Amino acid sequence: MLRETTYLFCIGLAGLVVAPALAQEDPATPEGSTITRVGTTAAQFLKLGVGARAIAMGGAFVAESSDLSALYWNPAGLARQPGSHVQLNKTEYLAEVNYNMAAFGTGLGAAGSMGLSILLLDSGNMPVRTEMEPEGTGEQFKVQDFALQVTYARNLTGLFSIGGSVKFIQERIWHSTASSVAFDIGTLFTTPFRSLRLGASMSNLGPKLRMDGRDILFSEDPSPNTDGTAEIVNAQYRMDAFALPLIFRVGLAWYALDTGSHRVLAVSDAAHPNDNAEYINAGLEYTFRDLISFRAGYRNLFEPDSEQGLTAGASLNLRINRALRTRFDYAYADFGRLTQTHWFTFNLSF
Repeated sequence: MLRETTYLFCIGLAGLVVAPALAQEDPATPEGSTITRVGTTAAQFLKLGVGARAIAMGGAFVAESSDLSALYWNPAGLARQPGSHVQLNKTEYLAEVNYNMAAFGTGLGAAGSMGLSILLLDSGNMPVRTEMEPEGTGEQFKVQDFALQVTYARNLTGLFSIGGSVKFIQERIWHSTASSVAFDIGTLFTTPFRSLRLGASMSNLGPKLRMDGRDILFSEDPSPNTDGTAEIVNAQYRMDAFALPLIFRVGLAWYALDTGSHRVLAVSDAAHPNDNAEYINAGLEYTFRDLISFRAGYRNLFEPDSEQGLTAGASLNLRINRALRTRFDYAYADFGRLTQTHWFTFNLSF
């Protein structure tokens, strides 16, 4: 049974790597040219990442996925978290954007594990500007995005786990909205070699988003220089539909050192998005007696013109009693000319 499971895992892993490479080939593209499709997808908040621990390790978390941020990185990781868990994330993102997440997960015994999470982004109020009034009309608008996700995961063997999520996504800009339903799927496999783990996931598979609402409505006189015709014709702008940011990830996680009191975890991910070039994330974590951890990493290696880079962070793990444990995580992420972001996570396990 284990041999068959390993074989299926390898086939799936190869499919996740090869399929996007084949999908990006365009016979109409001249040889030697490069098309990265930057800025061609909607719901960009789905690409920001979740969890201070994961961010501090450079966003390389698909093969680790050992807390509730696995609901974002690799839903299969939920199956390896016994008991019940709560996670709250708050992020001071660029341009004073509020980006937060709340998640709950619980084990169902032999039936597997279930999780629920909500991801929220709020730009705050911004002035409405027009061509005729570039300093503002006196009105204000905001961008509000959210994703509500339900996850199920299960250990098929002691070494192999699989999980999937379905999520409702909505983007709101002033009085217009766009909604869609998307799916995530992930696998996690522990090899016999010193707890080396392999992870693979596919995120945000779903139909395109198209904005609709009263902001796209307008009235126009089709023939302002002609008498005897309708002076006002109600119309609306024709809005394009944009794909979701589909991301394929494959990663490794390995305990390079584990003496009981001291642990060093090394992680790396390779990612293939449908709206940019491929990139690699990598990170390290040092833990002392399951009490305090220090982390560092690097995001988006080999991505052209990337402003992302160095990450770092730490955490404090406290056991309140035999059944209750908390962990506080912090992460710093450098964004080059765009300054930096700060990530805070509270974890509760019971």
